Amino acid sequence: MENKRKRYSAEFKFKVALEAVKERQTISELTAKFGVHSTQIGLWKKQLLQEGMEVFKEETKGKKENQQSLLDRLYQQIGQLQVELDWLKKKSGVDNSQKRLLIDPTHSGLSIARQCELLGLHRSGYYYRPCEESEENLLLMRLLDEQYMDTPYYGIRRMQWFLGQKGYQVNHKRVSRLLRTMGLEAVYPKPNLSKANPTHKIYPYLLRGVKIKQVNQVWSTDITYIPMAKGFMYLVAVMDWYSRFVLAWQLSNSLEVDFCLDALESSFQYGKPQIFNSDQGSQFTATAFTDKLSTRDIRISMDGRGRALDNVFIERLWRNVKYEYVYLCAPINGKELWSGIDQYFTRYNYQRPHQSLDYLTPAQVYFQTNTGKVQI
Repeated sequence: MENKRKRYSAEFKFKVALEAVKERQTISELTAKFGVHSTQIGLWKKQLLQEGMEVFKEETKGKKENQQSLLDRLYQQIGQLQVELDWLKKKSGVDNSQKRLLIDPTHSGLSIARQCELLGLHRSGYYYRPCEESEENLLLMRLLDEQYMDTPYYGIRRMQWFLGQKGYQVNHKRVSRLLRTMGLEAVYPKPNLSKANPTHKIYPYLLRGVKIKQVNQVWSTDITYIPMAKGFMYLVAVMDWYSRFVLAWQLSNSLEVDFCLDALESSFQYGKPQIFNSDQGSQFTATAFTDKLSTRDIRISMDGRGRALDNVFIERLWRNVKYEYVYLCAPINGKELWSGIDQYFTRYNYQRPHQSLDYLTPAQVYFQTNTGKVQI
């Protein structure tokens, strides 16, 4: 018996992709909410971002067109989209995903079975929910993440042994898949959350033997995996090396470059560094990312592959974030995680003293050095 391919309306795709772009829910949460596979959500999100940029590229494409004619064309496109959306709403032959949304399980006069029959939807289609990571897998991922913070040089076999010591008999293939999902890889001992793209330019490491003597001399960035009670997200941050001040951060439910670009743009509100350091992940070697640095005459530095100490300060930051907030509070969803990370970094920057900074806070060191007076 052939499986009938699911068809989703443009309106439904846009709604799901927009929720993914908002970065307030994990992919697992979106999968459970809309009944769409995580891979499909990722593709729709990427398509929305790409096509959204094309709309704004129209501003520079038609240099011979005046501003009024451009607005007229945009209004015409918006009007056409509204006509299409109205037509979709009136269509009776909606797909199964929309039919599921039409069913009201609390209806007093119609049972779920009768509603399914009237809509031409099989009951199994209503109760179907795509598979997501099991509770056991999420627990194993949390254990692996905690162990990775202590022994990032453990490979798959040692991680398998570690789980066995905890009472979980897991084969190496499953351990490999979970680590790959988390974006972790033993590279003696640096994690590698994003694979390098062979077509991207790799810049040399510029900080070997360099003494960091002032703020805005060196900034660095990195991505880390954040486990939650249900699902996980990725966190990127930009830090000033001298003061340890976290200049900007962003959360994402995927490893696309966009949330790294958002964090980078936000960091420029404080000025710019002489040198910007990152790993060789595809997010940071992407042309869209490096162009934002080179156009500001910022020298680009990238860690050597397999060198754990090339970006040591931000690695310590991840350890602090996880042991002082994530592992203690165990946020339930993306909204709670966002609020908690925001509160943590405020406390980290303005209230948490650092022994290496003579028990001053990062904000005190950063602003005092930058302006000659302390700002709290």
